[in-house]
Amino acid sequence: MHPALPQPPHVGVVVIGYNDAAHVTDAVRSALAQGAAVREVVAVDDCSTDGSAEALARLAAGEPRLKVLRRPVNSGGCGSPRNTGMDAVTAPYVMFLDSDDVLPPGAVDALLAAATGVRAEVAGGLCVRRELPSGREQPWQAPLYKTHAVLARPSQRPRLVHDTLCVNKLYRTDFLREHGIRFPEGRFLYEDFVFTARVLAAGPRIALVPDPVYVWHVRRSADRLSLSLDRARIDNWRARTQACALAYEILLSAGQKELARAARTKFLDHELRIYVRELEERDAHYRRAWWAHTRAYLAAYDAADWERDPATPGRLIARVVLESPEPRDLPRLRELAALPARLLPPYARAPDGTPVWSADLPQVTLAPFRTRPVRVLPLAVEAELRPRARGTRVRLRLHELYGRVARAGPELVEVEWRRREGGPPAQRRTAALLRAAGGDCWTAEASVDPGALGAGTWDLRLRVRFAGGAHRDVTAHAVAGAGLLRPRAVLSARHGVLLVRPYATRSGALALRVVVGIRGVVQLARGRLRRLLH
Repeated sequence: MHPALPQPPHVGVVVIGYNDAAHVTDAVRSALAQGAAVREVVAVDDCSTDGSAEALARLAAGEPRLKVLRRPVNSGGCGSPRNTGMDAVTAPYVMFLDSDDVLPPGAVDALLAAATGVRAEVAGGLCVRRELPSGREQPWQAPLYKTHAVLARPSQRPRLVHDTLCVNKLYRTDFLREHGIRFPEGRFLYEDFVFTARVLAAGPRIALVPDPVYVWHVRRSADRLSLSLDRARIDNWRARTQACALAYEILLSAGQKELARAARTKFLDHELRIYVRELEERDAHYRRAWWAHTRAYLAAYDAADWERDPATPGRLIARVVLESPEPRDLPRLRELAALPARLLPPYARAPDGTPVWSADLPQVTLAPFRTRPVRVLPLAVEAELRPRARGTRVRLRLHELYGRVARAGPELVEVEWRRREGGPPAQRRTAALLRAAGGDCWTAEASVDPGALGAGTWDLRLRVRFAGGAHRDVTAHAVAGAGLLRPRAVLSARHGVLLVRPYATRSGALALRVVVGIRGVVQLARGRLRRLLH
C-alpha cells in the first residue's frame, strides 16, 4: 500500500464509549495519531461509571484537538452518543470509532484522499476483524474493497448493502446534515443497519479503497460482550430483524428497489445462517420463540424475493422454516448454514422423482440442484479422525447428491490443515484418491501429523477434484460417537508430548486443537475451567 499524501485538517473523528476505561484512550490515541488531517476528535462518554470520562479528561488536558462530551444519562445503545458527537463536529468530514477498536495508521489520509479526489460524499475502506487474544485477522466484506472504485450511485453495486458498518467510512458532514441522516436513538441494537440504509437511500457518490482503514476488535471472552456478539437472548434476534426490516423499508421508500431486494437477500445469506448455526445450542424455549418470530418475519417476503437463485442455502433454510410450524431438522439446517454449505443425507425425492428436502416436507424443492454447476453444490463430506499404531489418519466420505457427483466424476480430494490463528499451512496440501464405496458415496484416507502441525487450532479444508478439471472447496462434517472426538495424548520426537483434541465447530465441521508439552496441557485445562465458570 502506497501512503496517501498528507491531507489538510478536514476530518472529525467521533469516538463513543461506555464503561470501557481499559480501551477508550487507545482508540482516541489511534485517531489523534492519524496526523494533521484530523482537525478534531470528539469523545462521547455515555455516562460511564468506571472512570472512562476522567481518563479522557486527563488525555484532553494535553491535547487541544480532543473534545470530551459526557452524556448525563446512559442511552443504552450506540446511536445516541454517535448523534451527540456528530452534532458537535465542525470539520467538513466525519468518521466514527468505537472505544474498543482502533484506526490503523494512514486510514484517514486514504479515505480523505479518495473522497476529495472524486468529490464523493462517502468513502469506504477495508475493515479488519481481529480476534483477541489470538490476533487472528479476517477482512470484512473483502470483495467490495479489492480495488479502487468510484460509484456515481449506490445501485451500481448492490452488494454495498452487505457492509452495514458505519465505522470504516468517511462521510461529508454537510451531506449527512442536509439529508437528516442520523442514528436511531436510545437502546436500538444494530443501529448501523439503519444508518447505512439512510446513507444509501440518499444516493451518494461513493469512493471505495482497498486500504485497511479500521480494526474491529472481537473479544468473545470479555466479561461484557459487545451488543452485536451477545446473541444468546431472543431479544437480540428480534432487534436484528427489526433493524433489517427498517433498512428494507428505508431503501424501498426512497425508490432504491434493487438495493432493497439485495438487503432481503443479504438477510437470508448472512443473518439467517449465523443464527441457524447456533440454534441447536439454545434451549427449547429460545428455539420455539426464534422459529415463530422468523416465520412471521419471512412471511413478508414476496414471490420476487424467492425467485432469485432459489437454491442458495439461505433460501432453502428459510423455506424449511416457513413450511414448518415447529422447529425441525436443526442438525441438518446447521450444516446447510455452514460456510461453505453442506447438505447431509437423507436425499429424498417426490413421487415424480424431483429432489425435495424430505419425504414429509416435499413442498421444499431441491430441483435446482439438478442443473447447478458442481463447484457451487452443497456437497457433504464426513470426516473421522482415526488413531493408528503408525500415526493418525483422517477418513473421508463424500456423499452422492441426486446423481450429480457421479456425473461429475470425483477423482481425488486435496487435504489441508489451516491454522485458525493465521499464517501458512504447516504441511503441504496432500492428495488422496477417492474410491467408490457402494452406489452413493466415495471414500479416501489421508495421514495427519500433529507434531508437524504444532500448537494451535487447525481447521480441515478440502478440495474435491472432478474429471474435466472442475473442483469444489468444502469443509467436512465431524463424525462423533465411539470416542472419535475424544482428546488424546500423542508422543512426538519434536515436542515430547502433544494433546490432540478433535472437535466439531459451531457449524459442525472437523477441527483440531493441538497443545504442545506438559505446560501447554495445563494451560488448556485452566482455560477450559475459566470458560466453564464464565
